[in-house]
Amino acid sequence: RLTLSFASTRSALDNKTSKPLINAFNQITGNETEKKTTLDQALRQVLEEQIVSLNSLVDSGLCSATTPFLLLGDVLDCLPLDQCDKIFSFVEENVSTWKSNSFYTAGKNYLLRMCNDLLRRLSKSQNTVFCGRIQLFLARLFPLSEKSGLNLQSQFNLDNITVFNKNEQESTLGQRPAEEKEDGMEVEEGEMGDEEPGVPAPCSIPIDYNLYRKFWTLQDYFRNPVQCYDKFSWMTFLKYSDETLAVFKSFKLDDMQASKRKLEELRTAGGEHVYFAKFLTSEKLMDLQLSDSNFRRHILLQYLILFQYLKGQVKFKSSSCVLNDDQCSWMEETTKLVYQLLREIPPDGDKFATMVEHVLNTEENWNSWKNEGCPSFVKDRPVDDKPKRPTRKRQAPEDFLGKGPDRKVFMGNDELTRLWNLNHDNMAACQSESREFMPSLEEFFEEAIEQADPANMVEDEYKVVRNSNYGWRALRLLSRRSPHFFQPTNQQFKSLADYLESMVIKLAKELPDLPSEEIKTGEEDDEDNGDTLLKESNDSPSMQTKVVSNQQMDEIAAKLGAQWKTLASQLEIKAAEIREIETDSEDVDMQAKLLLVAWQDREGTQATVESLITALNNAGFPKIADILNET
Repeated sequence: RLTLSFASTRSALDNKTSKPLINAFNQITGNETEKKTTLDQALRQVLEEQIVSLNSLVDSGLCSATTPFLLLGDVLDCLPLDQCDKIFSFVEENVSTWKSNSFYTAGKNYLLRMCNDLLRRLSKSQNTVFCGRIQLFLARLFPLSEKSGLNLQSQFNLDNITVFNKNEQESTLGQRPAEEKEDGMEVEEGEMGDEEPGVPAPCSIPIDYNLYRKFWTLQDYFRNPVQCYDKFSWMTFLKYSDETLAVFKSFKLDDMQASKRKLEELRTAGGEHVYFAKFLTSEKLMDLQLSDSNFRRHILLQYLILFQYLKGQVKFKSSSCVLNDDQCSWMEETTKLVYQLLREIPPDGDKFATMVEHVLNTEENWNSWKNEGCPSFVKDRPVDDKPKRPTRKRQAPEDFLGKGPDRKVFMGNDELTRLWNLNHDNMAACQSESREFMPSLEEFFEEAIEQADPANMVEDEYKVVRNSNYGWRALRLLSRRSPHFFQPTNQQFKSLADYLESMVIKLAKELPDLPSEEIKTGEEDDEDNGDTLLKESNDSPSMQTKVVSNQQMDEIAAKLGAQWKTLASQLEIKAAEIREIETDSEDVDMQAKLLLVAWQDREGTQATVESLITALNNAGFPKIADILNET
């Protein structure tokens, strides 16, 4: 079986087709698992130095989905680093294939292990670009919510120790050279003349061993920020930081440039960038490092990253890692100073400082995301998993209302049940005389009539007719009693209170049960007001409900004649109906009769005598209205 698999595999590679493998897979005896194991072994031995696309084999189910990754791992383990670079290019180009459903689940752990093995073989200082390509590949392969690539517990690389001279006796800083050049010493050609004429030489920063030691000691705090929460360590960090930043502030780079040519070289570097994995801590380089813009930016950026961690909310921080108010105040002031120094560093200091601030603000969002447990950015569509409620058979009314005259409706509350079952017929209960709450005129206006008597000496502002609520209820009661209370008269009133007071005086004279002999208005009523209101109100109920008869319509039509169109607007007859009436008959009396018939058909029982009288008065036919009122 293995020999057949080898031959089929070689034939498939030579001809670049999977048909020989399909035939061999069908000819091999055994179950499906044994067939896959045999073919996997043949592929690993034959394809040790070649990588081909195995998508068709995996999709066809001829080999395991992990086979391509095992082959890649074997090949990368056997090749030197320069050739691994070429093989990894193939891996990068097919990242979309590795993310497909056929490969991702089975091969993500193999790819991660393969990349980690490569990173362990590579040097961060010599193979920086290759290491970056591997990191970018992993970032493209795994989703953002993949926790295997995250520093969830905010751990630090404590092995990154910066080594520098800690023995002051071995330091050469501050010592004068043993042999000084004598005046007039010959200078070789090329040593002079490099500087442009008129450009001063760079100013040297006074550096001693104390500054050197304090400066590089700060790297230990950047390596392990947790030390800053210790009281004594914080005092040391505070002292060393103030001295270092004071040097940066005192000696500006724009005052120490040897020539303008260096700035031009930095601006026209063409994108070239030199990366140093470790700081060079030689004492001889200290002066040059402090005069280098990139070096200063590295140090200042370390301060900003440290401050962001100390002030930020980190889920896995210890409860003792808390800053006091003085520490927070110092960090705020120092942060402003650091941004100011970044803006002063050429070239493009403002642009660089703005970019750093934007990146750190974005980093706070990532920290919040980590504190929340790294939720996925892909939100699944909510699925309604609630079980459907079984449909219940609708109850018959007899099931909950009961049967017979003694049936009882249960409302879910004892008091509501009692109130609901006081009467089985709710409509009849509402029409009961005990539900009549409208007071009579005598009861309602009794207090107002007493206050209107001058003998009681009640001031106007304290009378009930001045109360807007009382006035509204009085108008409602008068309108229910008779519409004659609202007919126009010659007497004019400035306010509702004046009108009600006038009505109260008239009612006091006509109501027999109330004393009204002493109530005087001081004004003479006109002829229309001389009629008693209550007498009219006694006739009003029948007039309100009495429907206009056919005989009354004939009499009114004869009186209207050709003026019937004036009444049509008050009866709200449409123009189309008016044209239809004119078409039906040429006799003006008949047209007036048809107008009244059309109005009666539309209003039905609401076509009362009272409504027609009101319309006639509004249309300017008061005499015809009086005739209708007398009939």
